[in-house]
Amino acid sequence: MIPRLYLPVDLKEGAVVTADERAAHYLRNVMRRAVGDPVYLFNGREGEFSGEIAEMGKRGASLRVTALRRPQISVPDVWLCFAPLKKDAVDFLVEKATELGVAAFQPVFTQHTATTRLNLERLQANAVEAAEQTERLTLPEIRAPKGLGDLMRDWPVQRRLILCAEAGPAAPIAEALSALKGSVSNSNAWAILCGPEGGFARSELDLLSNLPFVTPVGLGPRILRADTAALTALAVFQSILGDGAQRPPAPLLPIGQMPD
Repeated sequence: MIPRLYLPVDLKEGAVVTADERAAHYLRNVMRRAVGDPVYLFNGREGEFSGEIAEMGKRGASLRVTALRRPQISVPDVWLCFAPLKKDAVDFLVEKATELGVAAFQPVFTQHTATTRLNLERLQANAVEAAEQTERLTLPEIRAPKGLGDLMRDWPVQRRLILCAEAGPAAPIAEALSALKGSVSNSNAWAILCGPEGGFARSELDLLSNLPFVTPVGLGPRILRADTAALTALAVFQSILGDGAQRPPAPLLPIGQMPD
């Protein structure tokens, strides 16, 4: 397997770039790679490049960029707004939602939110690792937490908000999203909002349900964990309104090798 690395540097054919400490450690100590071994590189802006290890030292590595492998493409513009969860649950959520193609994470404090501390640097590291493993070309944005009231006051009204509502009137999510697909003209800006483990307060559901850009949806008859609910909603969204119909990039064959 050829290692695939995110590097926050400019990439172009012929350039020699320095691997950061995380990437150098991965190449040297995890993958046991050496000078001359191939790598794939991306920075979230300029596509994915083939490269090779030019130098390998005890504390760093230099990588030579050889050729553009894939041009830059974007993911659907969908934010995941979620009430902060305990460490393991929020790590899992960020990893899996990155795999599913979320564009931005927005932590939201609600009345029943039990966790008020988030390590945003750790969440960013989780997102980087998930992007590397899934061959995605972009990184999701990890935003600072906001209170629900502040988030709604600053909300861009052209962005549709899909509310995962455990109470009150709400159509099944697949039915609701299919209806939106046919009726919303500006359908390139979306967000999903999931509540905390204790659910939204009644007053919060009332507030959200009365906003013109909000569509309440149901996730079925069972009470889901907060992380399960968020990932379920995101998977259904991608299937109906996102890029779920696309296929993974075909593996590139070595020069001179023909397909079977």
